[in-house]
Amino acid sequence: MDVSADCRLAEALATASVAAGRAILDVRRRGYRAERKADATPVTEADRAAEAILIAAIRDAAPGVPIIAEEACAAGHVPAVGGAFFLVDALDGTKEFVRGGDDFTVNVALVRDGVPVVGVVHVPASGETFVGMAGEGAWMIPAGGGARRPLAVRVAPERLDVVASKSHRTPETDAFIARYPVRTLVAAGSSLKFCCLAEGRADLYPRMGTTMQWDTAAGDAVLRAAGGRTLTLDGVPLRYGPGAAEGSEAYRNPWFVALGTCALAAPAKPF
Repeated sequence: MDVSADCRLAEALATASVAAGRAILDVRRRGYRAERKADATPVTEADRAAEAILIAAIRDAAPGVPIIAEEACAAGHVPAVGGAFFLVDALDGTKEFVRGGDDFTVNVALVRDGVPVVGVVHVPASGETFVGMAGEGAWMIPAGGGARRPLAVRVAPERLDVVASKSHRTPETDAFIARYPVRTLVAAGSSLKFCCLAEGRADLYPRMGTTMQWDTAAGDAVLRAAGGRTLTLDGVPLRYGPGAAEGSEAYRNPWFVALGTCALAAPAKPF
């Protein structure tokens, strides 16, 4: 691993994610029409505009490295992956975006050997950018730039602060949360849930429902770099890369639990 090359890549991805965030907000200001993809999830001009910006930046920064991008995959463009690759969700939280909320993010991550080693999560509504690099730590860049703020998970308190999906809560997720002593339960959209853990503002994020690898890789990279973990219900780290299914379905995640501290035990498989 070339640390200096990864640092340059992280800077390039952070810059591109901010540009993608501006494009998303421009679309929201001038108005748009939400469409439905084949899987019935919404897509807008903002998704496509932001994805084009990120893909162009990645091709410039890392030519030849495959890019698995949500909207490209939805259109049937799923490149072969045999080594390192990028995962892109240019507008994570489209449902929140369409509803007029602010819980949406720009996500881009580099994966090596099944592990997200560089991740960037940009929050267009706040202007904040979260960055994580394996072995180098995680940090937040405030709106407009400025000094980086290092991120680190916290030691779990006796009663946990839990974050869960705002749009995709399931009975299984609620049953899992019920096994823990909970102080607060906050619903949040997109990869902001990973960032809450990385900042030390929450302790647990369980997800028993459908997610794709481009939904999670960037936030997972930030969380891992901040000292947290993302585990499957078998208690092993969530891995990235194509599975046995064909097309975009090869990038579907299993259920997982993100933990903000190693003081919490690995989840026992409850279902």
